[in-house]
Amino acid sequence: MDMGIRGRKAIVCASSRGLGRACAQALANEGVDLVVNGLDAKRLRRTADEISAASGGNVTPVAADVSTKEGQAALLEACPQPDILVNNNGGPPLKDFRELDREAILQGVVQNMVTPIELIQQVVGHMVDQKFGRIVNITSASVKMPIIGLDLSSGARAALTAFMAGPAREIAKHNVTVNGLLPGMFDTDRLRGSTNRMASLQGMSEEEAAEKRMQSIPARRFGNPDEFGSACAFLCSAQAGYITGQNILLDGGLFNSAI
Repeated sequence: MDMGIRGRKAIVCASSRGLGRACAQALANEGVDLVVNGLDAKRLRRTADEISAASGGNVTPVAADVSTKEGQAALLEACPQPDILVNNNGGPPLKDFRELDREAILQGVVQNMVTPIELIQQVVGHMVDQKFGRIVNITSASVKMPIIGLDLSSGARAALTAFMAGPAREIAKHNVTVNGLLPGMFDTDRLRGSTNRMASLQGMSEEEAAEKRMQSIPARRFGNPDEFGSACAFLCSAQAGYITGQNILLDGGLFNSAI
């Protein structure tokens, strides 16, 4: 299916690896001109070159911390009027909530709530004026199903979800959509790291820990990042203009709910 977005411009935050990279690759495959982003300039350049080689598209790397004003300015200098914005950012590390001080809490809220809102504020005017815009916020399945130790990440991402519920409906009449993608367990560096920690804590091998985690998922496997990227590309498509204010779980059925 032609997604109808060839020639559009997109900013994909935190896209040097993992789910962000998968979203960037899927959009590039649809002919979208990209700005990709990450903290590690060398890895980001390699990612940009690989996405460009695979898609034949235009990919501009911007090495910056998207949570800072300077980082946001650098992204928007590279792409002043994006048609598509994919918000993504790293989250606070696993930690008992009793160990979090005010500074850590505020930093987590800035990373996973304030930053995407600030970027949306800066790009939505152009989208409204041109009567096209697609905004996708990558959050987490923990918005619906809290994960012990990731309470700060869960809370900040849930706050973003609630905050954007109203604006998503306010701007829908301009063909500008805002949706969330809530990943469960996908085969990424982040998941492998948490699986290693689980294995160490429970005195088992990494393979045993991975199998235990997969057995908790009805699909009995981890997600492939390419699956996630394809879902993101569809939400950014011309055909997805009637989907807004939604938060879509991609978790292999892990969250046990009828609605």
